Amino acid sequence: MRKFLMLFGAIFTISSMNAQIETPQPSPMATVNQVVGLSNATIEYFRPAMRGRKIFGGLVPFKEMWRTGANANSKVTFDTSFSIDGKELPAGTYAVFSKPGTSDWEVYFYTKTDNWGAPREIDQTLVAAVLKVQPVALHDPVESFYMGFENITNDSAHLVIEWENTRVAVPIQVPTDAAVMSSINKILSATPTLNDFYTAAVYYLNAGKDLNQATEWVDKAIEMSGDDPKFYMLRQQSLIHMANGDKAGAIKAAKASLEASKKVGNMDYVRMNEASLKEWQN
Repeated sequence: MRKFLMLFGAIFTISSMNAQIETPQPSPMATVNQVVGLSNATIEYFRPAMRGRKIFGGLVPFKEMWRTGANANSKVTFDTSFSIDGKELPAGTYAVFSKPGTSDWEVYFYTKTDNWGAPREIDQTLVAAVLKVQPVALHDPVESFYMGFENITNDSAHLVIEWENTRVAVPIQVPTDAAVMSSINKILSATPTLNDFYTAAVYYLNAGKDLNQATEWVDKAIEMSGDDPKFYMLRQQSLIHMANGDKAGAIKAAKASLEASKKVGNMDYVRMNEASLKEWQN
């Protein structure tokens, strides 16, 4: 028994010696995942806090290369090609560096991503793109450094950087339209379903494309639906006809969508159709 207690005590002592105190990180890591059109985008970065310090022009000097965050490189990843200021970059991961200034920032996308902080000297062969953007003054200070995607459309987004009282937005474009049009042309030239015609028509409406073609496709989808077209398809048919200048066709489709919406108890669509009919019939 005594030997057992001695052995247990030794194990406990070793375990205690190997234990480590865990404390919160001063600049915790953050990951942002965002779909932009048909592209999957990710930001990985660390978030330092102001903690009463002067940031830009102080902790972060103006016109000097900054890691744009803390600790390891801030990184942005796209699983498709994307464009910065008209320059196309291949899919992949890029470090984000910057040179803050009072009137403009230079934001760099760098192909070497394993630096700890900013490189002492930029290797121009590793600069995938660089863009000058104007900073915007914020009314309310941002305590913790922030990066994210905002102003998202089918074809674009802004990579946003905020800290202290400054905001910078880098416009990024993605090749959504080319991918969608390739898919539409391929599928509609084969054996398209009613959902294919419907999806293509709605895309043409939302993307501001040929409304005559959108009308033809949505009408074909409704025709293929038989005697029981879906309320949401009828709703889009009404919007496409109205956008194409056919008020009578739009009203007819909206009335059909209204009745189908009531039938399934979808009050959101009931209200939308009622609002459209009130507007179009006056």
